[in-house]
Amino acid sequence: MPQKNLPPCLDKNVNVILFDGVCKLCNGWAKFIIRYDKKQIFKLTSVQSQQGQAILRYFDMPTDEFNTMLLVSNNKSYEKSTAFFKVVKQLPMVFRMLIIFIIIPRPIRDWMYDRIALNRYKLFGKYDQCLLPIPDHENRFLS
Repeated sequence: MPQKNLPPCLDKNVNVILFDGVCKLCNGWAKFIIRYDKKQIFKLTSVQSQQGQAILRYFDMPTDEFNTMLLVSNNKSYEKSTAFFKVVKQLPMVFRMLIIFIIIPRPIRDWMYDRIALNRYKLFGKYDQCLLPIPDHENRFLS
């Protein structure tokens, strides 16, 4: 299916990771990206933000239930384990080694991803509201 123009809020060469802003696991993932994405390949935005909601609508994703991380790269969206592996592939070598698990068939990888995603609040907890980026990290988030 051909994609429309660019997703809202995104420039042509921006790679953005959408994450659940109230999920403690997801916030940990965002902090991990900020720490190890030294080349600043990825921008971040929460699915609850205006930008996140607009991007979700653009890709016909739910805007009220957030059970997957979404990566938008080159005007395409990737979710679940595929998004994870596409992100990890851009990180330092020690993390890129996780790519070996891509040999697991995608339905099995996504099933495992779903088990964690559907239980993330029980396993890791939840914030009452989205955390705001600290000033040092504002350039890492969509504005």
